[in-house]
Amino acid sequence: MNHVGHMLVKASSVSLTEQLVQLIASRIQSHLLSPGSKLPSVRQCAQQHQLSPSTVVAAYDRLQAQGWIEARKNRGFFVREVLKNEAISPASTGNSHSTDSSSGAAVARHHQAPLNAGALVRGMFHRISDKPQPGMGVLPPAWLDNHFLASSVRHVMSKGVASFSYEYGEPHGDMGLRRALSGKLQQHQIHAEADQIITTIGATHALDIVSRTLLRAGDAVMVEEPGWAIEYARLASMGMKILPVPRGPMGPDLEIMKQYCEQHHPKLFVSLSVLHNPTGYCLTPSSAHSLLTLAREKQFYIVEDDTYSPLANEHATRLCALDALQQTIYVGGFAKILAPNWRVGFLASPAHLTERFLETKMLSTLTTPSLLEKALAYCIEQGQLRRHTERIRTQLSAARNRSTQLALAHGCEFKAEPAGLFGWVDTGVDTDALSQRMLDEGYLLAPGALFHANRVPSTLMRINFATTQDLAFWQVFERLTEQMQERK
Repeated sequence: MNHVGHMLVKASSVSLTEQLVQLIASRIQSHLLSPGSKLPSVRQCAQQHQLSPSTVVAAYDRLQAQGWIEARKNRGFFVREVLKNEAISPASTGNSHSTDSSSGAAVARHHQAPLNAGALVRGMFHRISDKPQPGMGVLPPAWLDNHFLASSVRHVMSKGVASFSYEYGEPHGDMGLRRALSGKLQQHQIHAEADQIITTIGATHALDIVSRTLLRAGDAVMVEEPGWAIEYARLASMGMKILPVPRGPMGPDLEIMKQYCEQHHPKLFVSLSVLHNPTGYCLTPSSAHSLLTLAREKQFYIVEDDTYSPLANEHATRLCALDALQQTIYVGGFAKILAPNWRVGFLASPAHLTERFLETKMLSTLTTPSLLEKALAYCIEQGQLRRHTERIRTQLSAARNRSTQLALAHGCEFKAEPAGLFGWVDTGVDTDALSQRMLDEGYLLAPGALFHANRVPSTLMRINFATTQDLAFWQVFERLTEQMQERK
């Protein structure tokens, strides 16, 4: 079934009730509607799909019976938070007496609890249409297209593959890449020797290595809020106690952090100090100094996730530069600027932690593939990555200006100064409800509720400046938000 742009057809041999059941169930199964999401009221759904209220009631009743949704007294209908080993009855595919057993088996395997990182990742990568997607977290493939990546791989292959392909290789990662990364970090005033750097399978793998090394189930971890749902889910899946710290324009709320330190004794704080996701905030020097002072006093480590470093000012304040990698751990990667599928990331750590991190890496992946690491090192050494990054920054700056103008012209208000890849905008309507309506138009949104440790209704959403330059999207957005405001 097509999950978006789906029109319910009265002349179909399948009843309208069954068509609506199939539509909602397929979106839940594909994680386009995540556990805990609120469905439109009966009246709203009837208006949205031009159905009678009785048809919607019948569909919601059937979805409840099949285990997809639940009714909460005086609150409405919500996607169920299904237990990991709980099977769900599959949705009917043609008549009320037949079911698709393979679909049901897939649901039983994949429909998991809301803080399951795998479920969130699968939802993130679901391609719903060929339209530019405002909720995506990466640059458009056309922007990343280049010739030097293939050339760099051919260059490495021309040197012969036997020396690095038929053995496990260096557990730390390719020495040439680690030296190149050490040089790049110097540009940010971060002094890390090559033997303090460990390559990883993307930045998320680096974060996972740090967590698995320094934490045990039940430990408290401070995370920024708003922040990225995948990080919340990843830590929750490991059994950590998540302590959300409000993130403002200057930096994290230090008073809240002090209270957490007194009450919960957290071992770790995860921060995007530069071009924070979703707000675009950058840490100020004074906040960075106060944060480092607190970390040393209360003895917790800070993981500085610098994922958006290529899009930021090289002289932006970085905790690891001020701290000289004593109480801080640096995490970086190349998915946002180069090639998401290459999955090359790294961490730079205090010298006394490097061997512990290396052991965790070896227990999970043994080593990381040398071919792409060597190719990336060549791109850095030849200046190709630098020139590519400069081009992307220029292109993004123009896109940001256009997207900002379109957002303002169509009723949005920016809650943070536009910067980097993302905009944090107030729509004036419930973006969970809006996102469901936008699915029918072929657009996937990133509603504000996704960026809170505990999902709460929000009028905010994150937009990708590179994919919101299309006037057609904003026209659909304005039409739907006006409809929602009229029906309040």
